Amino acid sequence: MALSKIDVANMLTGATPVANGGTALTSGFVNGKDPRPDAKPLIINGDMQVAQRGTSATGKTSGGFYTCDRMNVNIDSAGTHTITQESLSSGEAYNNGFRKAWRIDTTTADASLAAEDNFSFQYFFEGQDLQLFKKGTSNAEKFTLAFWVKSNKTGTGNVNLFDTDNTRLIGGTYTISSADTWEHKVVNFAADTTGAFTNDRAKSLVIEWWLDSGTNFSSGTTDTTWGAKDDTDRNASGTLNIADNTANDWAITGIQLEVGEFTSTTLPPFQFESFGDNLARCSRYYQELANGAKDGNSYFCTGSFYTGNELWGLVPLRVEMRTEPSIDVISGSDYFYIFMNNANDNMTGSSTSINSSSSNKVVILSNNSETSGSGLTGHIVRWYASSSGGKIFANAEL
Repeated sequence: MALSKIDVANMLTGATPVANGGTALTSGFVNGKDPRPDAKPLIINGDMQVAQRGTSATGKTSGGFYTCDRMNVNIDSAGTHTITQESLSSGEAYNNGFRKAWRIDTTTADASLAAEDNFSFQYFFEGQDLQLFKKGTSNAEKFTLAFWVKSNKTGTGNVNLFDTDNTRLIGGTYTISSADTWEHKVVNFAADTTGAFTNDRAKSLVIEWWLDSGTNFSSGTTDTTWGAKDDTDRNASGTLNIADNTANDWAITGIQLEVGEFTSTTLPPFQFESFGDNLARCSRYYQELANGAKDGNSYFCTGSFYTGNELWGLVPLRVEMRTEPSIDVISGSDYFYIFMNNANDNMTGSSTSINSSSSNKVVILSNNSETSGSGLTGHIVRWYASSSGGKIFANAEL
């Protein structure tokens, strides 16, 4: 029996040779990752499992990171909204292994957005994580974006890739065909031989799903080729208008970004990570230092008096963060205490800040609100959250 030719290149990349009915894809990446065991998917928390900030955020009229880690919303004069980490118990997304989703509900409508108003869901990338696309070279790779989406509204949604390093944009669209039904979408984007992503930890690429906008963002044409960013093109095909009625909602899960061009039948399966691995990757950008709801009266910081009523505390970060973080403090009356001289004493969490000696590996907390007297310089104190509402986070988001 004659031996067939062995396709070594495709064996190394994990692709099935054409002779065996495969596509012979040779990018070397499956589900946005190198096939070696230590490689990870490009999208962090794409299954929405991690929500360090909490599971619900109400009354939101401006943008920010709420609920599910790594997921940002831009709300610019586009109504008021509630954002949740939605738990799934049925539907096709659930049948494909997804148990959580990022969801937004309109609670105060704005049916007549001004020209400059805009409303979108976003995901941000560091440039050093995008070099596998070879953007800006003659070997540039195509992009494939896939996700599960559900809304009470049917219609067309704009989803774009925005290269912030070179101010370049490419647009795509998807269609919600059935209301209140999880649907899987695959959107292809062309390769770009112009403008390389910077190889650093700064923001280089934004995926933006448009939910509504004024005419400054919708009066152009969805451009399916890379070019200089024109704001009028960014939501040119969008008809969802999620801000126009309090009955409206939009939810997403199962986001994956792939190197190369795939269809719904050739798309590699979503790569689920363990909760621990997912949390560790999210913690590069945002991590909890103290949470009274989970570990109230448990010490999270040991430090000493610096001078008078000012005390410092050292907190090693559980993973190295993207950059030296800022501190987000949620506090109120009697939310934080210190233990010194064999007694507890109240202090104000809202005055907590990061000392300039902090880094992306360890933070030194500073607080000058010890309330019942001055401590002695150098005396040791232990710091803990005494209320379920007391929380401290380190923030290094893009």
